[in-house]
Amino acid sequence: MKVRPLTFDTLVSEIVGRVSALPGRVRVLIDGAPAAEPGKLADAVVEPLRALGRAVQRVSTEDFLRPASVRLEHGRTDPYSYRHDWFDFHGLQREVLDPAMDGKVLPSLWNAATDRASRAEYVDVPENGVVIVDGTLLLDRWLPAELTVHLWLSPGALKRKTAEQWTLPAFDDYEPVADLFVRYDHPDRPGLVES
Repeated sequence: MKVRPLTFDTLVSEIVGRVSALPGRVRVLIDGAPAAEPGKLADAVVEPLRALGRAVQRVSTEDFLRPASVRLEHGRTDPYSYRHDWFDFHGLQREVLDPAMDGKVLPSLWNAATDRASRAEYVDVPENGVVIVDGTLLLDRWLPAELTVHLWLSPGALKRKTAEQWTLPAFDDYEPVADLFVRYDHPDRPGLVES
């Protein structure tokens, strides 16, 4: 295994370059534990893609949580629930990933603060549009995407950087499959794993 050192900016450029090479509508999944802040990387990719003429729609799994009655059925700190019941991956596929290829996505499904449907409207995705989804525990569910990115934290970094320590067991059996596997202990010095 070879690891190519990058900077945060060159990682952004790497993702933008790969997306730019893909024709038509593109779905990108950027995955990582909350401590890796995948949303920060996803946000950084938006403007460079727009500068290249690609329309971008951002979506976060935080807006595709399941209702609290399901999410918290076994308590607020149950790692099994966090792994299997927290996020509505079926809703994400049904409302974002599948219809994106037909030109429409629902940018949010659930408002966690009110524990109610977000009542968001569908938005158009043009022919050359890019839908970027960030989240955690995304990449072992075979969700459809043209590009997948995983921000990997070593066990020590994951433990050190995770605020909600009760979630750590949820990552014990997580084996993501990604197009870009990035060592991300130091976000300013990521390393792209090359096979």
